[in-house]
Amino acid sequence: MRLPRLLMAAATAALFFTAACGGSTPESTPAATPAPPPERPAGLPPPPDVAAPPANATKTASGISWLIVKPGTGTIHPKATSTVKVHYTGWKTNGEMFDSSVTSGQPLEFPLNGVIPGWTEGVQLMVLGEKRRFWIPGPLAYDTDPRPDVPKGMLVFDIELLDIK
Repeated sequence: MRLPRLLMAAATAALFFTAACGGSTPESTPAATPAPPPERPAGLPPPPDVAAPPANATKTASGISWLIVKPGTGTIHPKATSTVKVHYTGWKTNGEMFDSSVTSGQPLEFPLNGVIPGWTEGVQLMVLGEKRRFWIPGPLAYDTDPRPDVPKGMLVFDIELLDIK
């Protein structure tokens, strides 16, 4: 019977090859441990006024409150139809950061009329280079969005306007 001898020779050759290459046999291979999940970038600490707009915040007729964190250098404001590039971080009012382009190091570019109404309205108030903190009421954020993974209620965003097209 030649077949068993061929199988035995193939198995021996495989074991020899594995040992010669620094590998291990199935009997000596430790149980595979799953790789840890990739680490999520550390959240940025919430601003001290994340729970509610301070008394010196300006409030729009729609209910958005804002403060200038860093003045801008320009005089041109984006329009609702402009494409803007921003760095931003968003927190819930309990201080939990839920999104940030700052931690990823990648600014976001988008048509201003393609985002939540609070951003469309608020970013039009800004000038190039400016950074503002916005308190956006839930109805102007994600309260009407049916997706379960979006934050609800008032949201706080630090937004820096980097470019207007």
